[in-house]
Amino acid sequence: MDVLYFAWVRERIGLPKERVETSAATVAELVAELTAREERYALAFADLSALRVAVDQELADFEAPLAGVKEVAFFPPMTGG
Repeated sequence: MDVLYFAWVRERIGLPKERVETSAATVAELVAELTAREERYALAFADLSALRVAVDQELADFEAPLAGVKEVAFFPPMTGG
């Protein structure tokens, strides 16, 4: 699946997007796999309350299932303006 990173998440990880092979069943399990990779991922995902997630371009929560999902995106909360 494609994993996309936006704003400061992208800055901390150093990538805008990557292709990930995973056995994770939920977004939370995917985050755990990514966090275990390297410190830069651990820093980006250190405070999940400061992150939002979209699964196939639909806002979701971290317990969302990943079966059949093509894209997961992580980004900070959006602000109005």
